[in-house]
Amino acid sequence: MKAYQDIFVQERAGIVNLTLNRPDALNAMRTRTLEEVLDVLDHVRDSTSARVLVITGAGRAFSSGADLAAGDGNGDLGYKVEHYYNPILEKLMALPVPVLTVVNGPAVGAGCALALAADIVLASTGAYFLQAFINIGLVPDAGSTWLLPRLMGRARAQAMMMLGDRISAQQAEAWGMIYEVVDDSSLSDRAEALAQRLANGPTKAYALIRQGVRYALDHSLTEALAAESRSQRLAGASEDFAEGVAAFKEKRRAIFKGR
Repeated sequence: MKAYQDIFVQERAGIVNLTLNRPDALNAMRTRTLEEVLDVLDHVRDSTSARVLVITGAGRAFSSGADLAAGDGNGDLGYKVEHYYNPILEKLMALPVPVLTVVNGPAVGAGCALALAADIVLASTGAYFLQAFINIGLVPDAGSTWLLPRLMGRARAQAMMMLGDRISAQQAEAWGMIYEVVDDSSLSDRAEALAQRLANGPTKAYALIRQGVRYALDHSLTEALAAESRSQRLAGASEDFAEGVAAFKEKRRAIFKGR
């Protein structure tokens, strides 16, 4: 992987680790940050070796959201949303590999949306989620209005966005926003174990699950059932399915290749 200025990226054994790396700014995202994230997402999309993407933040925060002090915009906030945040969410959702976010501290504004856009979200006990847009007279972006009602229901999502209150990691877990809360001291080990498990799994099936869930959220039962049939046909033709059946018959652990 190439060297970046605002993020740190490492790839090994199918695991791509993307760390937002501006700890002194609580990993606030300026234009350069967003451009670098987009570049990594393109790399993961086109890679033949990447099998899981893990996103976290350096230091004591996941991300404090947009860097309001950067002064690198043209004054049109809609432009930045259209050209950076929207493409990031679209590319993230369309990746052919699972996405794990490791929320090690505050996840605020667009950082909150980025954290919650993953397939599996781990959060430390000291983490929290905050839609801070209303506190400066803005509306939620980066996919927040699409993500939050689907994760926690309209009533809680709308209150979170309109009141601008912090949602603790424990409350987020109770509301079904995230997968699991982990003690700060255990977060790294738990994230590594999950990342390795995903990297060793049937990648094509993961991709079909990601696509299927997103499709089902916006379509009827009949359409979702038809999509399941199409996906199962594709999964059933994969090398991983053949390996899974062989391993079952031979009473051994399957060795998936992601094909």
